Amino acid sequence: MSDPIVNEPEAIPETLRERDQWVCWREEKRDGKPTKIPVTPGAGGFASATESESWASFEAALDYSETEYADGIGFVFTDDDPIVGVDLDDCRDPETDDVNDAALDIIERLDSYTEVSPSGTGYHVLITGELPDGRNRRGSVELYDTARFFTVTGDHVERTPTHVARRQDALTAIHREYVQGTERDTASESESRGDADDRSPTTGAADVDVDLEDEDLLEKARNASNGEKFERLWNGNTVGYDSQSEADMALCCLLAFWTGGDRTQMEQLFRQSGLMREKWDEVHYADGSTYGEKTIERAIATTSEFYDPNAGDDSADPHGTPDGIATGGTPDEADRSRAYLAEKNRLLSERVDELEATLEQKTERIETLETEIERLADELAARDQETAQSHEEDSGTAIETGDDSEPSSLLSRFFGDQSE
Repeated sequence: MSDPIVNEPEAIPETLRERDQWVCWREEKRDGKPTKIPVTPGAGGFASATESESWASFEAALDYSETEYADGIGFVFTDDDPIVGVDLDDCRDPETDDVNDAALDIIERLDSYTEVSPSGTGYHVLITGELPDGRNRRGSVELYDTARFFTVTGDHVERTPTHVARRQDALTAIHREYVQGTERDTASESESRGDADDRSPTTGAADVDVDLEDEDLLEKARNASNGEKFERLWNGNTVGYDSQSEADMALCCLLAFWTGGDRTQMEQLFRQSGLMREKWDEVHYADGSTYGEKTIERAIATTSEFYDPNAGDDSADPHGTPDGIATGGTPDEADRSRAYLAEKNRLLSERVDELEATLEQKTERIETLETEIERLADELAARDQETAQSHEEDSGTAIETGDDSEPSSLLSRFFGDQSE
């Protein structure tokens, strides 16, 4: 390559640029295939992803990439930083910009800085988090967090954040679904048999007709053991979630439970919630699906339990929610599970209340400081005005007194005092 592949250096997040973990790379053919070889900025020798002596600052790497000895720059992942790279290969057509559904799904859910790869046929997503244990590659999806380098182009993908966001929950889910194996691939035979009686074979929804009016459903959801969580999400409160997309998903999972996976009712209920926004109706996928449609689809697919109005007195047992606690077992086990959920929800609610109180205090403090800054600015402006007026008065006095005295003093200096 003759031209360095760094489209917009200023688009690369400061979180990355401020770290001295940069190398350059050049493309060489090995075994007949193009390979990106890491290069030490300035020196030109081979760079190692495990030897910091071969790394440099962002500026040094960028400068060296403009020489004939390098084709681009790369960021090195280490154990000392929280940054994780998600590499999506062979998912983009550089001629038409068409992207496959899996890549779009991953990019949407991670909701962090994303750029086009040097080849133009893939994407790189950078987030902060902790890579789950297990394999880190499956098919065209690779996840890196240490001892590897990522080529960086600055070719930022529009409509993705310009910063590296923390996305631990989304990373964990994507690792489970796309790398470790999707829930469909890894479900045990017993789970499959257990679900067969309760779920539709085509949609994954419960084969139970809940048939609750919207108001009745909302009342039951608010009175459940996790009713406070539902109420916060329903009102549009995203505290405790890394992004609104994750909050959207959480509310849809709750709606999936209470509606028995009824897409139509989930849709109309979500539109009444405080989380509703324009993005819900935007087409985000190659198959023409909107963001809202995909969110509902994923929520139904990941919900393992659904509300059954025929199971008994639901008012005495409002705890059957999709929070990952298995139902069944002995009554004692069920009681312990419910007690655990109740205590968990209570502690989480208290924590949310504490965070909201802290946020309110900080907001009040900010308002106080802004008022003080405004007062000081006005005071400074008044002082500047007084100083300017004082200078003008002094200048006028000097002119008035200096017109007569200056010639007199000059005559005295050159001709002396004639009165002697």
